[in-house]
Amino acid sequence: MVFGDYISIYDIQRAVADKATVPIYYESRISKLSLNAAELPKLDAEFEEITEGEELTKKEKLKTKWAALEALVGDPKRIALVAADLVAHFEKRVEAMDGKAMIVCMSRRICVDLHNALIKLRPEWAVETLKVVMTGSAEDGPDWQKHIRSKDARRKLANRFKDAKDPFKIVIVRDMWLTGFDAPCLHTMYADKPMQGHGLMQAIARVNRVFRDKPGGLVVDYLGLADQLKKALITYTESGGQGHGKKG
Repeated sequence: MVFGDYISIYDIQRAVADKATVPIYYESRISKLSLNAAELPKLDAEFEEITEGEELTKKEKLKTKWAALEALVGDPKRIALVAADLVAHFEKRVEAMDGKAMIVCMSRRICVDLHNALIKLRPEWAVETLKVVMTGSAEDGPDWQKHIRSKDARRKLANRFKDAKDPFKIVIVRDMWLTGFDAPCLHTMYADKPMQGHGLMQAIARVNRVFRDKPGGLVVDYLGLADQLKKALITYTESGGQGHGKKG
């Protein structure tokens, strides 16, 4: 099936009716990771305000919480499980519908580690298929340097990703390309980062652009973002959008 065993449809009613966008579908994959509940990150109220900006915050309390969650989400065992599930899911996805995917991670370290885990499973992806797009500096370690590119190099990658025929099919980001970036052929977002509110809606909107016979965009949740997504959708339903769910 194109959208998995259980889906929820979230459409911004006016935009979809006007055929300006396609519906956004949601699929949770947490249960597929086969981890004990105690090993899963708890995205409770304490973490609602933790965003990428807090990675370097001077507020030690938030910094400590962010670091604890980052360590849990980026645990090597968990990354290996996410990578294995993601490979199987994406390959099944593109069998049903050609297109591209974006993976959103909560830190640059996790971006690099997940990239390496995916390449270990699919070495052939290392040539053209999979790229990390992130910022950095010469102070970052040698393992990160190949992923740190100039503004011009990132622009060229963006153009390649927007080209449906280009073999660059999967991008891993922390927060680049989550706003103001349109790639209509992008149909799947793998979300593994705490996000909420407007930022979350901006991110998932990357997959709702109209493209050929694309029936919708899919958000695959590895972190338990359902509650945050429901809260974010309230803003849209109050302003004219509408959300509903169904089994498929």
